[in-house]
Amino acid sequence: MCVTAVESRPAGALGTSSSQGRRPIGARVKAFVALTKPRIIELLLITTVPVMFLAEQGVPDLKLVLVTCLGGYLSAGGANALNMWYDRDIDALMERTSQRPLVTGMVSPKECLVFGISLAVISTLLFGFAVNWLSAWLSLGALLFYVVVYTMILKRRTSQNIVWGGIAGCLPVLIGWSSVTNSMSWAPVILFLVMFFWTPPHYWPLSMKVKDDYARVGVPMLPVIASNKVVAKQIVIYSWVMFAVSLLLTPLGYTGWFYTVVALLAGGFWLWEAHGLQNRAKAEVTGTKLKEMRLFHWSITYVSLLFVAVAVDPFLR
Repeated sequence: MCVTAVESRPAGALGTSSSQGRRPIGARVKAFVALTKPRIIELLLITTVPVMFLAEQGVPDLKLVLVTCLGGYLSAGGANALNMWYDRDIDALMERTSQRPLVTGMVSPKECLVFGISLAVISTLLFGFAVNWLSAWLSLGALLFYVVVYTMILKRRTSQNIVWGGIAGCLPVLIGWSSVTNSMSWAPVILFLVMFFWTPPHYWPLSMKVKDDYARVGVPMLPVIASNKVVAKQIVIYSWVMFAVSLLLTPLGYTGWFYTVVALLAGGFWLWEAHGLQNRAKAEVTGTKLKEMRLFHWSITYVSLLFVAVAVDPFLR
């Protein structure tokens, strides 16, 4: 399927020599920034910084926060660039990814590969020498897991790709904690598990929306190979487990009333949306009336609210 995708891409996809000869500097800079997928990294940083407040039980060293954020951005950006380098064949055939820099020819595959590897090396060294080596190895591990395990091994082979591949997106929680303490604890492990169970019901609604794109290139996302009823049932199961795990921090003594209230309210609304999607799927609603993107958009709001509560809670105890 990978070979078919490359050979069947539209004429001019992935750039031509003529298009690569007309690449303004400003557009090139924007293209390299786009390789890092800034909007995705914003979400990763939202799960990193609040955990630093929890680990410090107050305001962490601001210099440490800035260095950790910079290292995290460079590491995740390198992973995203390498993901685009590997997936450039199918990106050319998917509407959602058809304007990515390698597809348009604004960045060449070689440039993207060198860029991604460079960011990986720089971020690891930055973490190691400016933060600590535990954070450096966790950062490098997240990058390698996303690029090798998810992108190269799982994505095109199994419908469980996002379940296990999502581990890479959970590791920033551990990095945030280790950057402050240079150690591990149950608190970041619990938040890691929250993000682990959050990832499938976050991404599957989007996959439901663009499943034709994934089907076209042979990527077996769960909505491609299963009915909406099956996908919605899985979303509800993962949502309930995520909700239950999110409530463990308080009885274990890591958080107080404020976090608990936010987790209950935000998680309760999540479950309302998840069950609503399941009910519409059971009724065989399709098209725009399925409203699958409502849960996708709420999932981003949910994780933002939950981790803001993680950061604020130490000040209210």
